[in-house]
Amino acid sequence: MNSVVVTGATGHLGRLVVEDLLAKGHPAERITATGRDTGGLTALAGRGVRTARADFGDPASLGDAFEGADTLLLVSGSEVGKRVDQHRNAIEAAGAAGVGHVVYTSAPKAADTTLVLAPEHKATEEVLTASGLAYTVLRNGWYNENFAQQLDQARETGSFVGSAGEGRVASASRQDLAEAASAVLRDPKAHAGAVHELSGDTAWTHAELAAVLGELLGREVLYRDLTTEEHVAALTAAGLDEGTARFVAALDANIRDGELSMTTGELSRLIGRPTTPVAETLRALV
Repeated sequence: MNSVVVTGATGHLGRLVVEDLLAKGHPAERITATGRDTGGLTALAGRGVRTARADFGDPASLGDAFEGADTLLLVSGSEVGKRVDQHRNAIEAAGAAGVGHVVYTSAPKAADTTLVLAPEHKATEEVLTASGLAYTVLRNGWYNENFAQQLDQARETGSFVGSAGEGRVASASRQDLAEAASAVLRDPKAHAGAVHELSGDTAWTHAELAAVLGELLGREVLYRDLTTEEHVAALTAAGLDEGTARFVAALDANIRDGELSMTTGELSRLIGRPTTPVAETLRALV
């Protein structure tokens, strides 16, 4: 059975991947969970999982963490603007360490989209394909959990705002996407060279999300659709700096333009079950 390294295992997605590998019977001693702070990996170490420090900004740490691995899950970093160099460090370290296969978590339609998050992912995919390593790209769609803030706003005020118009979001839960990554890690050869577009089975509008939130909260919830500039103004009034506000509004513009609406069925096929509805995920947060 292949030896697997999971980066970002101190984060939500990486930890869920390790948990699913264990649940599916992958031997703990054949899993290495990594993160910048190994203190966050203590519970996994207690279950027999090897742990190691891996900091994308410190190439020396990557070589030690990846040594002896057959397959690497490269969970994309969180430092926007630095990710291409960081991911290149990881891919080069994987090659130097003799890793046979790299699985990368990318963004929807990364090579052909206006999605504001996509350029760094597209560049990373290009580095990966040029590396000579066997690879699989998981173009992960939006998480259901990304809409917890709308739930909080609706709970407090009975409404939430945005600028997504009638655009649809084919979201899925982090658990769904973690199970997909786990499936690929357990049988990487079956997915060599594949680019999987992973999205939820159902695409919904923000008005439909308001109806879902109303049912969960037992009250009427309204979605107030704004222009992009009105949305930026509302976000800055709520305390966000302008750069972050414009980034959030740009994501809503991407939704409005249909960049997150694709329902491919690939995710449900990989995990062998329907994807998790947004209502089910948010119900646990009520």
